[in-house]
Amino acid sequence: MKVLMINGSPHKNGCTAAALGVIGETFASRGIDSEIFSLGTSRVSGCVACGHCRKSGSRRCVFGDDPVNAVIDKLEAADGLIVGTPVYYASPNGTLVSLLDRVFYAHGGFPHKPAAAIASARRAGTVVSVDELNKYFTISQMPVVASTYWNEVHGSRAEDVMLDEEGVATMRNLALNMAWVLECIKCGRENGILPPDVGAVPKTNFIR
Repeated sequence: MKVLMINGSPHKNGCTAAALGVIGETFASRGIDSEIFSLGTSRVSGCVACGHCRKSGSRRCVFGDDPVNAVIDKLEAADGLIVGTPVYYASPNGTLVSLLDRVFYAHGGFPHKPAAAIASARRAGTVVSVDELNKYFTISQMPVVASTYWNEVHGSRAEDVMLDEEGVATMRNLALNMAWVLECIKCGRENGILPPDVGAVPKTNFIR
């Protein structure tokens, strides 16, 4: 089993990476592989609503000159997802939001893959940021994995994060809970318990 972890910070080895590192180490202790995809300073524009991904049936973005399709490929192969972001003005990194908008719209979502979001901040804005990221999962039939507190760490540097004892424990417990969920899903599939097929969902407009 493998979990894809997206580091939505422009700093490859900053606070968000430190938190994801704790999660990755915990996964390894449970025999689960993980990979960190670092968004870094990549330029990712927002979705232009051209609809080509839907019309073509490719489940890929027609604009393939940035990490969007690479992330889709990695997510298709992964069993779970962790998205990490720094906090900018009480919200996630805008580049990360643009990436996720296009990944989830182009592909249509990744049903039944467990997911979780984490946020790092100097002081505040983490809960709002995690809530915003969780919406990608809840609209896509992805079980949201919880921890023992809000999924947040604090500090201005990676070293500071490791001094946030409760934050570090929260990251470890998040990883333990996701490992358990992944193991349960694997056990269920091996015993014939498969995810539900909900079929097509009708689209209802409020104004006709």
